[in-house]
Amino acid sequence: MAGIYIHIPYCKQKCSYCDFHFSTNLQSKSLLIKAINKELEMRKDEINQPLETIYFGGGTPSILSENELESIFNTISKNYSTSQIKEITLEANPDDLTKEKLAFLKSTPINRLSIGVQSFFEEDLRLMNRAHNALEAEKSIKIAQDFGFDNITIDLIYGSTTTTDDMWRKNLQKAIELEVPHISSYALTVEEKTVLDHQIKKGETKPIDDNRQNDQFQILVDTLTSNNFIQYEISNFGKENHFSHHNSNYWKGVPYIGIGPSAHSYNGKQRAWNIANNSKYIQSIQQNIFPHEIEVLNELEQFNEMIMIGLRTIYGIDLNRLNSEFSPKLIQYFNQEIEKLLQENLIEKQANKIILKPEAKFFADGIASRLFYVD
Repeated sequence: MAGIYIHIPYCKQKCSYCDFHFSTNLQSKSLLIKAINKELEMRKDEINQPLETIYFGGGTPSILSENELESIFNTISKNYSTSQIKEITLEANPDDLTKEKLAFLKSTPINRLSIGVQSFFEEDLRLMNRAHNALEAEKSIKIAQDFGFDNITIDLIYGSTTTTDDMWRKNLQKAIELEVPHISSYALTVEEKTVLDHQIKKGETKPIDDNRQNDQFQILVDTLTSNNFIQYEISNFGKENHFSHHNSNYWKGVPYIGIGPSAHSYNGKQRAWNIANNSKYIQSIQQNIFPHEIEVLNELEQFNEMIMIGLRTIYGIDLNRLNSEFSPKLIQYFNQEIEKLLQENLIEKQANKIILKPEAKFFADGIASRLFYVD
């Protein structure tokens, strides 16, 4: 089954570390929602099977009004097969999740909330320039639960200069005490041209400490796995039956379409991505033009992508699929490199799949790069 990702490119304010496509100018919001609805209509023939998941990402999708959100759902129901949908996720900031907002969200088909907590400590939130405070972070989860949302995931960031190991343990313990069934956790990264990058270069903020991030990643894994969370992807931990269907489908190569500026699509053989400019996106859609670029993946690119994604998940690299889909040259190279990694005790073979050793997971991307075939 297929999925739809909808990118809502608006935020109240700019987080210091963020390099996603978004705007804090909301003047074009109503026009952009109309364009999103029109793109959904224009692309309905790209999906000829029932939808399984819908994901509202951003930006900050919780910034949408009731009418805007309802209009998107109406457009989807008119143009797509929705009878077999399992999961509809809305990303939300804690400060948006008022009782009034949650009462409305509960009346919609949304059955999963992804709350951008990032930290339960004020000093962390100030460094990140988040729009909410620590009290709102905790309160938003409790109120959402009171309104009957039991499928909740939160984002937490580790490895910042303000986060000590003790604070990080308390962040995780707070999430466990709140009975959140899914946690997505990422190391704070410094992307070029972000506010955080500028602050570090000017000496206003300390640079990131890789050793601290590695230590806190191990704390993350040890704490959550000992509390019945399953690390089904490097950065994603879920209780039984609470994995993200939408993101899991990404990692399994299930087709999806991305709607909205900067959104990506994938159909198994090619990728497409919409222009990352709100005004140009709106103008193109108004003129019935798809504002996207397309990349057809060759065998080598498909091979490397399968390696990268496989090593990041519990699903691993499927050896049966590898042997059936790729040329002998790539398979021979893969087997040679796999032997080296086995000898270094970085990976293990389970049935017909290759997975990372637990102690090697923090270095997943680097290990995957050793398996990439460069023509």
